Amino acid sequence: MYDEDDLTLLEELEVELESPLDHLGPLTAEAEVPKPNPDAMLALLEDSQTQQRMLAARAFCDLEDQRATPHLIRLLTDVCPLVRVSAAYGIGRNPSPDAVEPLIAQLNGDWNGYVRKGVVWALGNCRDRRSLAPLAEALRTDISAVRLWAASALAQMVEVGYEAVLGAMPPLIEALVQDPVPAIRSNCAWAIGQLCRELPSNVVYATAIDALIQAFAEDDDLGVREDSKAALLGVGDPRGLQLIETLEQEGWF
Repeated sequence: MYDEDDLTLLEELEVELESPLDHLGPLTAEAEVPKPNPDAMLALLEDSQTQQRMLAARAFCDLEDQRATPHLIRLLTDVCPLVRVSAAYGIGRNPSPDAVEPLIAQLNGDWNGYVRKGVVWALGNCRDRRSLAPLAEALRTDISAVRLWAASALAQMVEVGYEAVLGAMPPLIEALVQDPVPAIRSNCAWAIGQLCRELPSNVVYATAIDALIQAFAEDDDLGVREDSKAALLGVGDPRGLQLIETLEQEGWF
């Protein structure tokens, strides 16, 4: 069991990494603050003290150094969830094909939702065909925070190949239509838009556009409708563009 200090730290870490696709994005002026020494952080990844391992793993959420990846993979099974979640985000910043199977195993077995959320983000960043099935399953069955990032992670299948894009579409379309959480439906709309750009005009593409059109025209949440509209505009599908124009002329939006 973890004491109250551990749980408080876990909650703080969740806030800090609320949106990993934003907070761990391209370097900005804020990142001009001197970064930790990679060699020192590598040594601390093997430290016997939990706090030191956690801080070192968190350092590699900002540092890109492939030497850290084997250590971070090992820390995915650390007894402390603070270390595990930090290791997951660290792998997301330092992805490797070798990390995919350990990440999948942790996604399937970790009791902590914060850890699974980080694992999902890391799996997306690994851009590997093996990630497709576990990410799809997470989108269908996991808690809302994990489903949210599973939708975004599936958009990374665009970097994997055509077959992976085809495989990612059904769970995204299903969640866009059925998930009870508007933010998840919005992420699905965005992800579908990203994937549609890489598809020819086939049955899968048409089904995805139909789902976006349905969400734009019928979803109860304004944010979902806006994100579905943005996805349709980004794809540039004639049917979607015509519907948007028609509804806007009618003053529907």
